Amino acid sequence: MNRTEGNDLWVFGYGSLCWHPGFAYTKSKTGYVKGFSRRFWQGNTTHRGTAEKPGRVVTLIEDKEAIVYGRAFQLQNNCNVDNFSYLENRECTLGGYDLTTIATFYSQHGDMQFPVIIYIATNKNKQWLGEASLQTVARQITECSGPSGHNVEYLLRLAEFMHRYLPEAHDEHLFTLEMLVRSRIKEENMCLGTLMGNNNFDIDLDEDPESAVAAEEVNERPRENSFQFSARIPSKSLRCVKM
Repeated sequence: MNRTEGNDLWVFGYGSLCWHPGFAYTKSKTGYVKGFSRRFWQGNTTHRGTAEKPGRVVTLIEDKEAIVYGRAFQLQNNCNVDNFSYLENRECTLGGYDLTTIATFYSQHGDMQFPVIIYIATNKNKQWLGEASLQTVARQITECSGPSGHNVEYLLRLAEFMHRYLPEAHDEHLFTLEMLVRSRIKEENMCLGTLMGNNNFDIDLDEDPESAVAAEEVNERPRENSFQFSARIPSKSLRCVKM
């Protein structure tokens, strides 16, 4: 298994970064990190909700036996300051993510592993909503929208990314919410096209194109480490996870 050069900086996306990174990067890889589960427990009042009606977005919780699939981005060396400023504003200032973690990323095809930066929201931030029944979370998602679009779009684009680019991913929490939200949309005669918005997101992956599942097939499927690395990250709450 290959490792990246020590000077490479990578960020792991497990939510909207998967399909809408919004910053300059050299390359990206699909894969996973160990020791976490993805949960829609973080509230959001700046992107997918409002102060009066917060939306729900994903964070990671520690779960020793679990893995979370997502997308790792190699930052452009000449843009690191700008990239971190963008991410700090998007994830921390606006999103409430308050913990920067370093974990090991394993590529989808098992040919690479390297340390990645992860932004995680905890119950110590003011936007935190925490655990709730899946039915409650699904209802909140269908009722909320914000400056970046409807909360439904956030959920469905994330689920569709997993179905298409990481078909081996098993995420019961995400896929159950997808099923419940699609059911509510149908029951309430909501317009899916309106909920999803007019934005087109081009996903450029440095992967074998044959590893991606065609969009048509997705729709038909049943829904189910180093000191050098950390020293170059802007100082804030930072910890390492040995997995």
